[in-house]
Amino acid sequence: MVDKLSKYLRGDKVIWGIIILLSLVSLLAVYSSTGTIAYRYREGNTLYYFLRQGSFLIMGLLAIYVTHLIHYKYYSRLAQIFLFIAIPLLLVTLFMGTSVNAAPRWLTVPVIGFTIQTSDFAKVAIIMYMARMLAMKQDQIKNFKEAVLPILLPLALVCALILPANFSTAFMIFIVGMILMFIGRVSFKHLLLINLGGLVFIALFIFLIPLTKTGLGYRVETWKNRIESFVIADKDKSDDDNYQAEQAKIAVATGGVLGKGPGNSTQRNFLPNPFSDFIYAIIIEEYGLIGGVIILLLYLILLYRAGVIVRKCERTFPAFLAMGLTLLLVMQAMINMAVAVNLIPVTGQTLPLVSMGGSSILFTSSALGIILSVSRSVMPAEDVTEVAKTDNSVNSEENEKNDDLSEGDVNK
Repeated sequence: MVDKLSKYLRGDKVIWGIIILLSLVSLLAVYSSTGTIAYRYREGNTLYYFLRQGSFLIMGLLAIYVTHLIHYKYYSRLAQIFLFIAIPLLLVTLFMGTSVNAAPRWLTVPVIGFTIQTSDFAKVAIIMYMARMLAMKQDQIKNFKEAVLPILLPLALVCALILPANFSTAFMIFIVGMILMFIGRVSFKHLLLINLGGLVFIALFIFLIPLTKTGLGYRVETWKNRIESFVIADKDKSDDDNYQAEQAKIAVATGGVLGKGPGNSTQRNFLPNPFSDFIYAIIIEEYGLIGGVIILLLYLILLYRAGVIVRKCERTFPAFLAMGLTLLLVMQAMINMAVAVNLIPVTGQTLPLVSMGGSSILFTSSALGIILSVSRSVMPAEDVTEVAKTDNSVNSEENEKNDDLSEGDVNK
């Protein structure tokens, strides 16, 4: 049975195991945390959200399977197309998107009514594009105009378009981009200047936008209130963010070491988003500190396995691609978990592959599939011979002189 699965599920087996475990945790946690909304909006049909999440996870696994079969070199070409699509989508979302609390984050697909959070697509696209450009510019990487600027401008544009509606996502993409540029040997002096420029831009945005008296000004006020609620921690303050944080702390505190047991959460009835933003708090309440640590370790192991994959890469593009996408997923997970245990102010980040979602699961799954695609190409020699026939044509193309998709030696 294992041999048959290995024949179809190629690449890093540990990552496959993490994907399956997180998917199972997702089903259990979503089923448990959606009881209240099922009672309110689905006439008590508690299986509705369970089946919905299950269907998206199945589609996600299918996306992983398809993307992991595509050789990583083709993702370099696709990166340009994806970025070309992502930027107009972000623009449309910013001005015409579906808003919640004055934050236009979603595009609604006509007829079927399916919503897409365009920033999920954009963050995968920009990391793919940065991996491509960093690989192609390695010989000129210390030259700001020739190498750094072509990488920086698309990153800055994507972050600027996401920032008004979703500060945490824009910040996360920027930080991952900086780490990727650091790994890609960009001069520390240039990185320092870029970060100083970013701080100046944020400061101007925060102080000038409220003067416009628009919805963007409301978003800035929301950010300020969240930081104040976190720093001051006034229990008598009745704003939504303080309320969510307090309920999450109760969930974590009452979970103890072993938890209350599956389905026995109390705070799911009080937390506004127990199935998405605060699902980690519900997991700790039901499965205790042990369950919370296990989830944390799964993401850390994913990061470790990405490091193993990178060390095996002989070319720069797949190394940057695998590490960039992994950093993106792991950092998002860390932000979600940090919010749930009240280490940082409330944000809107979901727990990758665990929180209830639609398009977010599909884009997360696609990112994991690309990581597995890279791992599949750097398999140990004994595994490579097993799939040599199917990959022979791809491998021969990879070594062509004009192949700009995987330029550079990773050891440069």
